[in-house]
Amino acid sequence: MSRNPAVKFINKWSRKLHRWGAIAFAIPAVIVLSTGILLQFKKDVAWIQPPTAKGAMSGDAAGGMTISFDDILAAAASVPEAEVSSWDEIDRLDVRPDKGIVKVRCKNSWEVQVDTATGEVVQVAYRRSDLIEQIHDGSWFHDLAKLWIFLPNGVALLCLWLTGMYLWILPIWAKRAGRKRRAEA
Repeated sequence: MSRNPAVKFINKWSRKLHRWGAIAFAIPAVIVLSTGILLQFKKDVAWIQPPTAKGAMSGDAAGGMTISFDDILAAAASVPEAEVSSWDEIDRLDVRPDKGIVKVRCKNSWEVQVDTATGEVVQVAYRRSDLIEQIHDGSWFHDLAKLWIFLPNGVALLCLWLTGMYLWILPIWAKRAGRKRRAEA
């Protein structure tokens, strides 16, 4: 009894797509997988992302910010590693009212945590999570790499998963069909 030509065609092309897709997208896949694993630990490993400190008015006693933006800039500028002299060197502010902290993320990847009540610098650390995220999504390489390498890589990984699942379940279907034929005979 010959196999269905459509099944033969699907089997042949699933194996080819799976084999060549794995080879073509191995490097971007390793980059995405390894950086993704690192990002899973960003809240647990201080080397990746500095933990959020607590300010003087953290928790239930948090009464809001009592310092001004000028105080935040002055606090960040007081840290030599941050290399801040104006707002141009600051990427963003991350305000955590429940912790009583403002995280000043500098463009050079240093993070200065400032107490929202006293204006004191509570913590200074190098922040690697943003760089790891940029490598993870491909934007660190170039915006075109993000769209023309990493996006197709994601689609290819989905196709690899689908064809892999098909190839995994194919023997199960064949065994069931064989049992059914033997039972009917």
